[in-house]
Amino acid sequence: MSTAETPTLADHTTLRLGGPARRYAEAKTVQALVDAVREADDAGEPVLLLGGGSNLIVADDGFDGAVLKVGNTGWTRDGGLVEVAAGQNWDGFVEGLVAEGIGGLECLSGIPGSVGATPIQNVGAYGCEVAESLVSVDLYDRAAREIRTLTAEELGFGYRTSILKGTDAGVVLTVRFKVTEDGLSAPVRYAELARTLGVEIGDRVPVAEAREAVLGLRRGKGMVLDADDHDTWSAGSFFTNPIIGEAQLAKVLAGIVDVVGEDVRVPQYPAPGGTKLSAAWLIERAGFGKGHEGPGGRVSLSTKHTLALTNRGKASTEDLLALAREVRDGVEARFGVSLHPEPLLINCSL
Repeated sequence: MSTAETPTLADHTTLRLGGPARRYAEAKTVQALVDAVREADDAGEPVLLLGGGSNLIVADDGFDGAVLKVGNTGWTRDGGLVEVAAGQNWDGFVEGLVAEGIGGLECLSGIPGSVGATPIQNVGAYGCEVAESLVSVDLYDRAAREIRTLTAEELGFGYRTSILKGTDAGVVLTVRFKVTEDGLSAPVRYAELARTLGVEIGDRVPVAEAREAVLGLRRGKGMVLDADDHDTWSAGSFFTNPIIGEAQLAKVLAGIVDVVGEDVRVPQYPAPGGTKLSAAWLIERAGFGKGHEGPGGRVSLSTKHTLALTNRGKASTEDLLALAREVRDGVEARFGVSLHPEPLLINCSL
């Protein structure tokens, strides 16, 4: 277990925002992580678990407790089952699988963060979700003070959520995925990706081709980390796509049509529990275009993708939250649709 004195969390998040922590330590093994959490719990010390820092909005005041970096890495594979440490960099893991011709996760290429964070919010992109490949997780149950194994069914996956989201009761230690060994991708289900690859929906392609196509699309939207590109100084998509229940759908769509006109197609997609609308589409048509600036120009919507709120280099967390509120409130005022943040907000709120 390595420790550091009062680190600034801006050094540990992809947004490069966040104030100091009272205490910081990195656990490089499962046992070290469990021991560190138990020690903090016994002392009544608040705990913030830190993976890749790609999904955290940390207050300017920081975190008055122990920040524990999940630092266990590596993976092993037995045929179509792969077991990977929670602290492993996600894209490094996906890249390693693709290099071996192993398929199933290639459409999630380029996503920042650690493996252990992916089941918490059921990470997804380009027609693929973690829930589709995940078999089980080992986690430390802080209340029971024991390590438990939960299956995919027990994790209660939904759109960008699971039973682990919004709670720190369980600390993910290890994750298992089912993969394929024939060198081909999962069936392509996302129209933009299919067009890029020149294939039909449902086709499979060599895993390396799928990964490169996904990375190209993500780079074009500023969604692949680059220290020199402020469009990537973000937490990825800030708002989730809203899901409208069937009982409210007709009214919501009628309100949108009243604003944009009957000749404009409103993007909508089937989703569990209702119909999913495009948050990016709503944001743009509420008057917030790419590059829309927040306080003092220190934050802005990405110049490549309206769903990403970015730090232009000298921002504060409060600057970012002010922009998020402006966008959220603007969409609700114009269309009557509520947007909700995807990242975790630590010691701050909208």
